Amino acid sequence: MSNPLKDLFDERAVRSIARDLRAAHPGFDERAFARGCLAGLADLGLTGRAAHIADVMHHHLPQPFPRAARVIVASLGPELPRSDAFGLEPLRYMPHVFYVAKRGLDHFEDAMTAQYELTKRFSAEFSIRSFLTRHPDATARRLRAWAADPNVHVRRLVSEGTRPRLPWAPRLRAFQRDPGPVIDLLELLKDDPERYVQRSVANNINDISKDHPAIAASLCRRWLDDAPPGRRWIVRHALRSLVKKGDRGALDALGFGEEPSVEIAAASLSPRSVKLGGALRFSFEIASTAPRGQELLVDCAVHFVKANGATRKKVFKLRKLALPPAGRAEISGKVSFEEMTPRRHYPGLHRIDVLINGVAHPLGQFEVIR
Repeated sequence: MSNPLKDLFDERAVRSIARDLRAAHPGFDERAFARGCLAGLADLGLTGRAAHIADVMHHHLPQPFPRAARVIVASLGPELPRSDAFGLEPLRYMPHVFYVAKRGLDHFEDAMTAQYELTKRFSAEFSIRSFLTRHPDATARRLRAWAADPNVHVRRLVSEGTRPRLPWAPRLRAFQRDPGPVIDLLELLKDDPERYVQRSVANNINDISKDHPAIAASLCRRWLDDAPPGRRWIVRHALRSLVKKGDRGALDALGFGEEPSVEIAAASLSPRSVKLGGALRFSFEIASTAPRGQELLVDCAVHFVKANGATRKKVFKLRKLALPPAGRAEISGKVSFEEMTPRRHYPGLHRIDVLINGVAHPLGQFEVIR
């Protein structure tokens, strides 16, 4: 069994951070720092350990903050490669980012310099949010400049750090109310050549879509005008949550807004009783009843039974079809009931639908058994 993620901040990691800080500042008390970090560390989770180490840093780094920030920057290792394939090692700089977020708010320029360097080795997406809250206009101006930075990680920060619903981070309530300032920044990144940045832009719009679906769909529809391949990829990924919900604005933006003229035939579910750990196989045929060709987006929705006996719907992608008049297409798929974290499966009566351009067509019911 693999170690919990929190164990990235174990004694070895603490002593490694201590050595780096000592190398950058000979007066740094490496041993006292390590003792302080290890006290109570075992009882904390990942972010709790990072915050604890950051607090201990404060007691051992030179003050005021500008001096501490210079030591932190001097202690950093090499910059990350251009891609996002760098594993978990950069997480070792999470305490440094937490330190800047907590201690640097009254020292804007020094904190921005530190975050600029940190994000090239880890990501300042967590710390920059404190500055967007305390110094919204100044931080937005800096991010606009960084959107044209030659470093891909700095450009990604402009999008990732402004996500209204960034995982593991407090929400940016101001941007949830009004995403306009975020969209202004995303406009600068919509044609970024790096998929790493494109993915972040798409995730940001997906966040926006959860509070403002019409704004997200309208933005994506506009972006699709004369769009290069990278921007088209952003739009498809950005609208994924709305498409799964059958949002007409999102489906229309992607060219699947018309209600389909189809019939479902030859539906098959096998087996009708699926054991936990097993799989359901399904197939069906789509028959066009339209006098002209149709562009169809085909998904399936499985209504899983929850622990309390209620159901939750989960949508799975199937395929896109260009169906000619009177055309037919056979589609098949599989739903796994293998146990995996964090998803758990429960016995009971399940239901499966096929979604065609967001319109549900029942395929049938099946039982999940122990």
